[in-house]
Amino acid sequence: MPNIAVMPGDGIGQEVIPSALRILKAALGADAARWHFEALPHGADHTLKTGQTITASEMQSLRSFDAIVVGALGDPRIPDNRHAKDILLGMRMQLDLYCNFRPSFALSDALVPLKNKGARDVRFTVFRENTEGLYTGIGGNFKMGTADEVAVEQEMNTRKGVERIIREAFAYAVRTGKRRLVMADKANAMTHGHGLWRRVFAEVCKEHQAIEAKALYVDNLVFQLVRDPSQFEVIVTNNLFGDIVTDLAAALQGGLGLAASANYHPGGPQMFEPVHGSAPDIAGKGLANPMGAVLSLSLMLERLGDPTRAAALEAAVKRTIEAGITTKDLGGTATTKEVEEAIARNVF
Repeated sequence: MPNIAVMPGDGIGQEVIPSALRILKAALGADAARWHFEALPHGADHTLKTGQTITASEMQSLRSFDAIVVGALGDPRIPDNRHAKDILLGMRMQLDLYCNFRPSFALSDALVPLKNKGARDVRFTVFRENTEGLYTGIGGNFKMGTADEVAVEQEMNTRKGVERIIREAFAYAVRTGKRRLVMADKANAMTHGHGLWRRVFAEVCKEHQAIEAKALYVDNLVFQLVRDPSQFEVIVTNNLFGDIVTDLAAALQGGLGLAASANYHPGGPQMFEPVHGSAPDIAGKGLANPMGAVLSLSLMLERLGDPTRAAALEAAVKRTIEAGITTKDLGGTATTKEVEEAIARNVF
């Protein structure tokens, strides 16, 4: 019996996650009774009520679940969003979810914003290193608030961290029959840390002669993605560049409302989340797009060993888009609930 932790979080997360779970249960049919979903309170409301974000024991208890589903974290009532950092970055770092897996695929020609490009041109996957780089918080301020202030942010790259994400990207390429893989860095300017990426990449490439692998500077990568995304199948990069590149990838597929992600450690904990953010300006108005959440649950089914139902959820979202039943962000007029009902009808 799969045991799933559910953390809707803040803003529209509290709308799209319940919506996506109802669609998942429709896809599971009679098997839904075998699944256990445990709601967790972590989010802005919980922090404001208790003064706590997530305790060390609560964080470690997440290891006992087969999967963790997260909505969105961010609330203007907590201006520094410390709860989002403690919970989301905390999960990535403390549970060592080093692989951020972001498939980018367009489900409709009409949603691709590039001239003379269609859905067939946008189908690639980004592997983002999730635990190192500039997101470790190493750094500080000297003489803060004065005219002489110095701010230092340090990027951390370890041989272990770089090698394991590169190997995971290659393993995926081999497993899925992909033939092209790109590693993106800025080794021409960041010679130490990104020189490590170049050296490790070159070593791992030697083990995969059947794959056309090359390194690109990240500025060239984003240029090429806009010029012709069809040339890419698998991309691997560091934490900061992965954050930026995957937002561009979301735009190519139609918008953040469609963007799904998996965060995992192979053989260990795994967390799934849509990446559109909490969007407090539209929360509670029925405008939120649940498709990114549904596609995130499709990724969850895939990793839990149910590729048939995973494909069914993706196909249901595609049929719903083709029918023109979409929320405002995709050019439609449907409400969150109307989109949910349409996807549920289209599951099989």
